[in-house]
Amino acid sequence: MMSEGVVALEGMEFYAQHGYYEEERVLGNKYTVDVFIHLDFSQAAVHDKLEGTINYERVYQIIAEVMSIDTLLLEHLAAKMIKAIGREFPVVERVRIKVSKHNPPIKGLCQKASVELSSSSSKTKPLPSEPS
Repeated sequence: MMSEGVVALEGMEFYAQHGYYEEERVLGNKYTVDVFIHLDFSQAAVHDKLEGTINYERVYQIIAEVMSIDTLLLEHLAAKMIKAIGREFPVVERVRIKVSKHNPPIKGLCQKASVELSSSSSKTKPLPSEPS
C-alpha cells in the first residue's frame, strides 16, 4: 500500500549575493525558500524509521549549499536545488521549490519577487547548458 506524503520546509531564510545586476551580487539580499517534497511514506508510517522517508535536516543543508553559490537567476537556483535533492534522495517522486528575493531592485514597492519550479521525478534532467 502506497501512502504518498509531502515533506515541506517553509520559510527558510538566507542572505546571499544572487542577482542579474552586479550591484545585487555586491550588496546581497534576503531570500526565502520553500520546498515541498512528495514521496511514499508507507515504510515510515508502518516502521517509524527515518529510512522510510527523507531527512529534512539534510534537505536544509542541501538548500543552504546551493544558496551559497552565487547565481544570476532565481530560476537557475530553483533548478539546482531540485537536481541536488533528487540526487541525494532517489525515493523522491516530485519536488516543488519556491525561491523569493525580498525587496527586489525594481522602480516601485514590492515585498518579494518569486520563482516557483517543480519536477515530476527525482531523476531531473540537467539544464540545457549543464553537462550531464
